[in-house]
Amino acid sequence: MLDKLDYSLVPNDFALCFNGKCLHASICLRHQVSRHIPKERWAVRAINPERVVPDGDCSGFMDDSPLKNAYGMEHLLDNIPYRQAKEIRREMREYFGTTHFNRLKRKERCFTPEDQLYVRDLLRQYNIEECVYNGLLQFDFANLRCASVLARIGLGWMFAALLFVHFRTSVRAWIAGVILVGYWVWIAFIPVPGAEAGPFTLEGNWVGYVDRLLLPGRLHQGFFDPEGLLSTLPGIVTAMLGMFTGEFIKLRKEGLTDKRKVAGLVLAGVLLLLAGVLWSLVFPINKKLWSSSFVCVVGAYSVWMFALFYYIVDVLGWRKWTFFFQVIGVNSITIYLAQRFIDFSYTSQGLFGGLVGWMPEAAQPLAGSIGYIAVCWGFLYFLYRQRIFLKV
Repeated sequence: MLDKLDYSLVPNDFALCFNGKCLHASICLRHQVSRHIPKERWAVRAINPERVVPDGDCSGFMDDSPLKNAYGMEHLLDNIPYRQAKEIRREMREYFGTTHFNRLKRKERCFTPEDQLYVRDLLRQYNIEECVYNGLLQFDFANLRCASVLARIGLGWMFAALLFVHFRTSVRAWIAGVILVGYWVWIAFIPVPGAEAGPFTLEGNWVGYVDRLLLPGRLHQGFFDPEGLLSTLPGIVTAMLGMFTGEFIKLRKEGLTDKRKVAGLVLAGVLLLLAGVLWSLVFPINKKLWSSSFVCVVGAYSVWMFALFYYIVDVLGWRKWTFFFQVIGVNSITIYLAQRFIDFSYTSQGLFGGLVGWMPEAAQPLAGSIGYIAVCWGFLYFLYRQRIFLKV
């Protein structure tokens, strides 16, 4: 039974029922709302009294039990692989319709319990049970995901740093090669106990087997985690490639000008790309497995991007345009984690929601994203002005 009600929230076309003698009057939303009509309301919409059924078996009955609606979907697909997330968005857009889908994203409409059931079932079709960030603070350790992107970064750089401290560059280059070749041999040629599928499948690879054997809690995809234990080995090499690049840039040698360093980086990228493409003939380029060919190919792209910006910013000296990115870069981990605890989308909607709503429907997602980035950047700029830099 409703004791209090803000009648302004009742839709104008919502039909009320004034039959207080109905068996279900005390739990029917239509009758409960009728008890809270404000005196200044001149007319309301009502169910035809002739259609009221005395025994309570009424087709207009609506249970007044509270519904748990949900708003927003900014982080719904954060921890889902890009291709899967893209497919899920496409299916949701087809199910809800483009206009309604965009309103759900902007929190102009809520996810009803029925909508939430649809989304849950859709995610389960992709073997995804929940989409929250690991869940440590929920103290649900049985469902805690121990592996994560930050863990992969931390472990990769920790081991790369230990190797940097104890070995010279040439030795570390050999270690990197041994890790990549050894990882390939392990994954491709050593059978997984009890596996019937191939070594590069989700069900039959060593990466998932080791995680299921050793990692507590839940895995990202139930039986496989793209940031698991074994695939951290080639992840260490990815970190080492970054260290090799930094060492080369800092190298002081006669005749080694900045422009020659750029040329050297471009050449290194070509060699890495060739190695990765050729290796992919026997060891596919696969991010989930963090395959050795993937390390080489992604390393090539990264070295080329580094060479491009090193040439623009440090060699040519064009620095003024970089301030926007500096503010983000000095607190990159901060904004990555802050989005889990601060509702930037609420502020973005409050500041830019009206403006976005006036734009053409096709431009609204882009405009909304720009507004969200602006709010995040403003938060980081405040930290920048206060000289607050969170470091790992």
